[in-house]
Amino acid sequence: MPPDSFGWRAVENKFRNLLEGYGFAELRLAFLEPTELFARSIGGDTDIVEKEMYTFLDRSDRSLTLRPEGTASVVRAFNQYSLDKINEINKLYYVGPMFRYERPQKGRYRQFHQLGAEVFGEASYYQDAETLIMLAQFFHAVSVEGTVLHLNSLGCEDCRPAYRDTLRSYLVADQEKLCPDCRRRLAENPLRALDCKNSQCREVALGAPLISETLCPDCNAHFSGLCQLLDGVGLKYQINPYLVRGLDYYTRTTFEFLAGDLGAQNAVAAGGRYDRLVEELGGRSTPAFGFAIGFERLMMLIDSRSLPLPSSFAALIPIGAEALRELFPIHVDLNREAAMTTLFFQPKSLKSQMKKADKDGVRYTVIVGSDELREREALCRNMQTREQFKLPLDRLGEALRELYHEH
Repeated sequence: MPPDSFGWRAVENKFRNLLEGYGFAELRLAFLEPTELFARSIGGDTDIVEKEMYTFLDRSDRSLTLRPEGTASVVRAFNQYSLDKINEINKLYYVGPMFRYERPQKGRYRQFHQLGAEVFGEASYYQDAETLIMLAQFFHAVSVEGTVLHLNSLGCEDCRPAYRDTLRSYLVADQEKLCPDCRRRLAENPLRALDCKNSQCREVALGAPLISETLCPDCNAHFSGLCQLLDGVGLKYQINPYLVRGLDYYTRTTFEFLAGDLGAQNAVAAGGRYDRLVEELGGRSTPAFGFAIGFERLMMLIDSRSLPLPSSFAALIPIGAEALRELFPIHVDLNREAAMTTLFFQPKSLKSQMKKADKDGVRYTVIVGSDELREREALCRNMQTREQFKLPLDRLGEALRELYHEH
């Protein structure tokens, strides 16, 4: 709702401008996808798939799901339209709503919005670093300071199985302390226990073996290289060995940007590398890296009052019906090129209309009453400096265009 929607759009525009400057192009995502897409990509034993998806059968008995996250839909589109055959490196971003059936709370809703981006075709840790630096730049651009970057590496298909076995053995010894979901997932995906929000599970996880101890040389070099690049540019981070994220498709780098002002749900952005997902969903083997920002959580950190509200360049204020008839075609003509003017139709007092123009944030007001009609000169006021001057009424459109282009 306005005026909040103006703030949302301002932040969204900053996101678009920054990412397009980095070479990203926008992808418009489908709202509905085959349920199997999310079960295969996110993981059948994740909370999202098991408990949170809005799933239903259509009239052809096909199981469809409102998208709970963006990456799987981007990968599906990437494969469907063979984007890897068009460009070696593909950089895509998206903006839009997601849907999860979970308990609504501050900053978390059943329909929520994400700003996200994915890079396909680049395996280098330089890409990981550039994306994290770009995110930090975005937070600075929208005046969100004090976020903390948490980093971890989840290894790859060569080294993660050994860690999974080691972790499983550790957790089995204390499985009576785990929640029912974590006990059930021990056989297939024990890493879920590291991400569990249950207090007893978190306590057990604190003593768990670290994945960093079992990384293969390639994964260790990838993570070390990333950390060295971030150190080199001064982007501070914390290595969090228990960070696994809630999705099964991540490999190697995983991260979160945390904000202390958000309470328990304090991740404002998160993502990582998923080098196997494109192939698992039917495409060619393609390295990839991506992230998503929780829009609602982000806006909780931003003072919307500090964001500029959209406004017309000038407000045309007629005093009387004859002045309104004179100004209407000028107003229409000026707005053919750009939204330059607002024309007040209601016959209210000059004081109230000037007050509204000031509240709307217009740069100039143009007043036309009986005197101005007789003298064929409009009274123009700069609403910032309060300077007043006259403009020829017969050339009012041309004169306002000149003022507009001066600014």
